[in-house]
Amino acid sequence: MKKAITLTILCFGFIGYSQSKLDNYIQTGLKSNEVIKQHNFDINKSLYALQEARSLFSPTVSLNANYTKADGGRTIDIPIGDMLNPVYSTLNQITNSNAFPSLQNQSVLINPDNFYDAKIHTTMPLLNYEIIYNKRIKSQQTSLQKIELEIYQRELVKEIKTAYYKYLQSIEGINIYQDALALVKENQRVNQSLFKNDKINRTAVLRSDNEVIRIGANLETAKQVSNNAKTYFNFLINQKLDSEIEVDSDKESLPSALVQENTSGREELSKLTMAKDINDNVSKLTQSYWYPKLSGFADFGFQDFDFEVNKQSRYYFAGAALEWTIFSGNKNKYRLKQVQEETNKINSQTDNVKQQLLLQFQVTRNNLMSALEQFNADKNQKAAAKKYNEDITKLYKEGQAIYIELLDAQNQWVNAQLNTNISLYNSWIAYAELERANATFTLK
Repeated sequence: MKKAITLTILCFGFIGYSQSKLDNYIQTGLKSNEVIKQHNFDINKSLYALQEARSLFSPTVSLNANYTKADGGRTIDIPIGDMLNPVYSTLNQITNSNAFPSLQNQSVLINPDNFYDAKIHTTMPLLNYEIIYNKRIKSQQTSLQKIELEIYQRELVKEIKTAYYKYLQSIEGINIYQDALALVKENQRVNQSLFKNDKINRTAVLRSDNEVIRIGANLETAKQVSNNAKTYFNFLINQKLDSEIEVDSDKESLPSALVQENTSGREELSKLTMAKDINDNVSKLTQSYWYPKLSGFADFGFQDFDFEVNKQSRYYFAGAALEWTIFSGNKNKYRLKQVQEETNKINSQTDNVKQQLLLQFQVTRNNLMSALEQFNADKNQKAAAKKYNEDITKLYKEGQAIYIELLDAQNQWVNAQLNTNISLYNSWIAYAELERANATFTLK
């Protein structure tokens, strides 16, 4: 059966659909669609987050200044008088003078009074694995955002193509109903003339009047469907909803169902691969909590009392700080277990998605082949209905057929045209779905 279908498809003589106008609309949609703009905002946000992660490797320089005014509180008692006054008294007796005065015990406030400290404080990480893995994660998250954008772009391309084909389908339906309306109006005119000449009864006139009303109503419905299709198409490409749509002139070309499976190139799998890589780095980030962190710092500034500034006020203070977590209540151990479970989940999702994508490809390809077979059948019926309508019309004019036979032939002809139009563009819609399932459209 599959071989027979393939041969039938080849018999259609596939030619490429003239899609220059459609391609232009697709590019317009990819540039101006609001959801794509939102995805671009997310990408820009993730790029800034990556730059922020890179900046963590750079030194941090800040200007710090403080002034203190204090009174009361704890003091440091220094018994200078108790220690030196006996000595000074003995020296005065030996020298027979008062050269050595008596001293008072001192009490110095612990809180500095009228004291300022202004400095430039610089810190810089020397060894910190958290910063290293954080930068890698931010970089991968940026790539993940780009993949998500590509996924939406492919979906948007499919939606634009589908909306475009439905619009073409609708305007061709309008043309068919307009031709049918002209035909039934002519029947109405002829029947009224025949009735006046007593050639037919009133039943044929009433039936022709009803046909005019029915086809007219169908025409109005087709116009509303076309307006809705145009509005939705313009919405997708973010232009005014009532903008006119340029259409391709080729109305008989068909897509090809001979497409090789390429689901391994789907962005959905790339997204899961990237998610797994991110999770691996999250695992390494968690393990990095067990590694020591080394950073350096340096202060250059002035400090003194009463806002004095001199050589003695200047100072520098530099050093290195080491932090090494020895015990954290096993919280990192449990974090690693969570990360491992997430990895198992991603692996399971990957296997499932591969099967889903392959299933989607096979279903859409079968749908396309079925649509092409349906078009081939409808096209044959259209040709037969056209010939049948021409023959009955000729017989009716010669008085060898009744109006009911003519009406039946005309309805078959109109329905055959509508069915062929529907199956033609359903084939292109099925091809757009297959193209989406196989990720074969080239994104610029």
